[in-house]
Amino acid sequence: MSGAPEPISAAAHRALEQELADLRDERRLVSGTLRQNGDVGDEADQADELRRADELDRLDRRIDVITERLRTAAQAGPARTDEVGVGSTVTVRFPDGSEETLRIGEAAEALDQTLVTADSPLGRALLGRRPGDPVRYGTPDGDATVVVVSIGADEG
Repeated sequence: MSGAPEPISAAAHRALEQELADLRDERRLVSGTLRQNGDVGDEADQADELRRADELDRLDRRIDVITERLRTAAQAGPARTDEVGVGSTVTVRFPDGSEETLRIGEAAEALDQTLVTADSPLGRALLGRRPGDPVRYGTPDGDATVVVVSIGADEG
């Protein structure tokens, strides 16, 4: 990741928007349980009140992170198609001749077998590559290679 605003895949964008909506709903529920007056009661009530206040802080921090990520993704625009970057789909060819189309993303998404995170060994090795480029990356079994076949914008 370059430090500049990075594109985000359509699927990741939808997932972040859904998480943001869920967090805002949860925040409304938690904030509704906080007592508005100073009369908190016994120590157990005080501990419970502190726990809810901590939960509210956690929710606020996560809401801020997601809001900022969505804002920077909007600034970045669509993923580049001239070289591999975050948000790209890339088709690679393995030494056995088989091909696979992968999405380059920031964070793993549940049950998405086509997503490669940008900070994984293959993801890091693919960033900045162009069609025809050979790519060497580390695996638990040793070095592996693929060749970039094509690059496209995220389709999901």
